[in-house]
Amino acid sequence: MDLTDLAFDFCKQLPSNERYNLIDQINRCSCSIPSNIAEGSGKRTHLHFAEFLSTAISSSYELQTQLLICQRRRYGNTEMLNNCLMLVEEIQKMLFSFREYILSDTSIRLDS
Repeated sequence: MDLTDLAFDFCKQLPSNERYNLIDQINRCSCSIPSNIAEGSGKRTHLHFAEFLSTAISSSYELQTQLLICQRRRYGNTEMLNNCLMLVEEIQKMLFSFREYILSDTSIRLDS
């Protein structure tokens, strides 16, 4: 959720002509990360949850790509952009580790 807030705040600085391109894309994929984690946590099996974590990871890479495009085009505040990129990488590591933990421990029951 912190990443989503930071990404939305970063988008406020982007050129208005990017409203239907980068801004919408950044907002969508930054929302998709916590949304897929939340949706997956409500699933009955660890395999289903892992699938939603994989989708969240994919969304994080999509967000990272959009932010790198902003970096290449020199859009927005550099410090805020760098903070977004660092947080994306941190979240990717956490999601990978969490997904691997869930997949390695077949005794986890998510419905309890």
